[in-house]
Formats: sequence, C-alpha cells, structure tokens
Amino acid sequence: MNSASRRSRFPLAAALLALCAVAFAPLPPAHAAGAATGVVGVDTAQLDADYWIARLPQANKVVLDRGAIAAQNRKLQQSDPSLYNIDALPTTLDGKQVGGWIRKLSARPSRTLYDTAGKEIARKTVDDWLDRLNLQAIPESQPTRYGLIVHRADLRTFPTTQRVFSARGDTDIDRFQETAFFPGTPVAIAHESRDGKWWFVVGTFYAAWVEKQAVAEGSKTQVFSYVRKVPYLVVTGATVRTTYTPNLPQVSDLQLDMGIRLPLLKEWPGNQSVNGQAAYASYVIELPVRNDDGSLRFAPALLPRTADVSPDYLPLTQANLLRQSFKFLGERYGWGNDYGTRDCSSFVSEVYRSLGVQLPRNTSDQGVSPALNRLAFKPGERGKRTAAVKQLQVGDLVYIPGHVMMVIGNDNGMPYVIHDTNGGAWLDTAGKLVRGDLNGVSVTPLPPMRASLKQTYVDRMTNIQRIRP
Repeated sequence: MNSASRRSRFPLAAALLALCAVAFAPLPPAHAAGAATGVVGVDTAQLDADYWIARLPQANKVVLDRGAIAAQNRKLQQSDPSLYNIDALPTTLDGKQVGGWIRKLSARPSRTLYDTAGKEIARKTVDDWLDRLNLQAIPESQPTRYGLIVHRADLRTFPTTQRVFSARGDTDIDRFQETAFFPGTPVAIAHESRDGKWWFVVGTFYAAWVEKQAVAEGSKTQVFSYVRKVPYLVVTGATVRTTYTPNLPQVSDLQLDMGIRLPLLKEWPGNQSVNGQAAYASYVIELPVRNDDGSLRFAPALLPRTADVSPDYLPLTQANLLRQSFKFLGERYGWGNDYGTRDCSSFVSEVYRSLGVQLPRNTSDQGVSPALNRLAFKPGERGKRTAAVKQLQVGDLVYIPGHVMMVIGNDNGMPYVIHDTNGGAWLDTAGKLVRGDLNGVSVTPLPPMRASLKQTYVDRMTNIQRIRP
C-alpha cells in the first residue's frame, strides 16, 4: 500500500509527524488513587457499555457493511500467513508438511517446567511427551481427512492433559494450553499420537493436538456443507448453553461461545419433540455428534428462545462493539481459552467474530496482519506513540508484546480500553508501582497502565490495528 493510500485509510498516520508528545490530562484525585473501584482511573459508571455509547456522535453508524467485511475476510485468508486454508488442501497430505506442522509446535521445551505441586518436570517425562508424537509413523503421503469439533475442546502443545507451569506456585497459566476449538469448527486430521488418544488437527486459525473424542470424522462434503448451511443463528452472548437433555448427552448443556454460527432447523414441525422435549419454546439447531466409531452425524438440539443469539451477524457499529465487549466484563482470564473462558486475543476475536469479522488467533499474528489497517511502531518513537494514542477510535486494537486491548472511548482527555488481562499495574499517589491482579476482562485507562516502574503500556506499543474502510 502506498503512503497516500495509508493516509486515507488510517487517519492516525497522517497526523503523527505533525503532532508532538503531549502529556495526557491528569486524572481526578479520587480516580488517580483508584478510590471508587480499586483500579486507577476507573469509576463504577464506566463499567457500563451505555456510558461509552452515549459519548459517541454516530454510535450506530455502520463502519463496514456485509460486502466489505466479506472482502476483508477473504483478504485475511489470502494474505495472512498465520491462517490455514484447509478447504483448499490437496486430496493427499505430504508427510514432510505434516511433520513440519507438528515439529513447529511440539518442540522440546527449552525452559524448566513445573507441575501443579511445584515439582520440576523430569527429563524422562519430556522424553515421553516427545515419544507420544509418533513422528516416525507419519507416512510419506496420506489421504486428507476431515472432521468437526463436537464440543468445546482444548488444543494442546503435546498430546497430554498434564498441566505445566513456568514457576513454582504460579499455576494459573498452563504452558501447554494453546487455544480452544468450538462446536462445529472444521478441522483437517493430520496425525495420531502413539497412544491413539489424540489427533493433530489443523483448523483455519490454529494447528495443535486435540483429544480424539472431541472430533467426529466425516467427508469433506459433510464438513464444509455444515459450516455453510442456512438459515443459521449467531451466538451474540458471551456464552449460551444448549438445553440439558438425558436423551442425547452429546448435545446436552453444551457451551457455545460468542460468534459461533449454528445451523437453524427453522422448519422443524411444531408438534415434534426434540430429545424428549417440546420444541416450541426453543430454537431447534443442528449440531455435529461423534458416533461410537468416531464417525460424524448430525442431531437436533434445543437452544432456549431466551438465549442471546441473532439470526445473522450483528452490524459492525461502534455501539455493537461496545455492547459485545462489555458482555464479557468480569469474566476470569483464561490463557489459551483455559477455564472455559478466553485470553486477550481470543476476547477481541470473539467480539469481532459476532460482527462477522475474522481475526488471527494470537496477538503476535493479529498485530502484524497485512489484512488490517496497521500502524507499526519502532523502538523509541515516543512522540509517535503519544500522538497515535490521542487519535484512537472505538474498536481500535492496541498491541504491546503479548497483549492486546480494545479502545472503548475517551473520557476527559483520557483514552480507555477494555481488555482480558491476567495482570495490570499502575503508580499510586506516592509513585509506587501497584500490581492490580486484574485477572479478567477489565476496563482501564490506557496511559497510566504500566509494564514496569519505568515503562508504560504506551511506551511498549508495537502496533495499532484498525478495522475500517
């Protein structure tokens, strides 16, 4: 993209060289001390999406229409190297490619790891994990196989459920937890672990190990016809759950996360029950089910009509971005979607996914994606960073190493963000560093947040991404 095009598509860049680093407006004394909430700069009134929506002159203006979003998603698939186009895989997988996928993820850990009791992981245990990869059994070529995820499933670095940690006593972040896939996610099945309990799968946004029981294998036609079915519902709540039923446990009380698309059986006869329950008070949706032999079939399930769902993706407006992000407020942080929740990059991905916009899974890929309107920062450039922060708009994504935040607005000259974070620090009125232990989806002002006593989040900004025309 040439410089003139970048100026027209990302107004931040046009103004940066003309602006100098200017101090942000000071916080009121009570806010500076975090008296109202315990968090610097945050009052309880700011913990409501409507507070921020009311401050916007055109909160309901469509930012990108359906056609523009579809074009951007195509650009993401075509230009972003972090994604896999599994629909376009050849009918035969090359063994070297499969081995490369696995070795890239499942390399011998370079750091010392600890178990939940704080005991150092023995080398023999690591050797066992590596042996489970079963790399020598990868054939030179194999037919490309497909499946659908049947319930929310953890994706792992190695084919093991053992939790491992970087330090004794720090058992919140499991270093083998990669991400989670959701019901209806299509995957290519690339390899099986030595014990036969795990598959290495490749999805559009991630490739990792998943327990076989989470995947139902079907033909390519079955798999991709399912994800394109119409009509459909989109989950617009933080999570919804299917109705409990003992008649078919595979579709009972399933967690469905924001942005999931669900085929709707709109013509289901009103006098025909579903799994032993009358259907008239619910939506009848179709879900993938794993047969005893691992094969794929589809079954109806009930979703209460009170569930937070929509007949289509929500319009991409600033108001909807705020409403959707605040639905997660207070949810506990879950590294790699652990604990049935999500982390910072998954949080922003799911908010945008409910509006039809696709993003790469991890912050390292999101922040540099060529499919978005990126503003990058080099080391130093404090004036450029400060000027950029002053030009932030609602929905902009701000990246620092290992973390992403979504801009929610400006209050008295101070930009604010919502983010899913396991940390958070700022200075108290005496200039001492306060560790916030936010550990969840939180609202904070951006400029006071600190990575250390000497370095603010603004100092550490690497990229800003803007989803705009």
